[in-house]
Amino acid sequence: MDEVQEYLENGAVVIDVRTIAEYEEGHVPGSKNIVLDTIPERVEEIKALGKTFIAVCRSGGRSGQATQFLSDEGLDVINGGPWQMVDQFVD
Repeated sequence: MDEVQEYLENGAVVIDVRTIAEYEEGHVPGSKNIVLDTIPERVEEIKALGKTFIAVCRSGGRSGQATQFLSDEGLDVINGGPWQMVDQFVD
């Protein structure tokens, strides 16, 4: 998880790809909720959010899919896995 900490220290935007209901139950402060299924149509919006990104979800599966897609679109993104793993590094 050193990579996550490094990305956060460099201002990465956390993208939570869970459903709205899941996000509302708890999330990383300051993260952006962009549901996985909507990512392809929101790529330009995501690009406008920042330069680096960390994708998170409940277990790491959906964030892995998002990471692959966004990486293929040319974004600098890593899979943070479960949102709680990233949350521990956020003040």
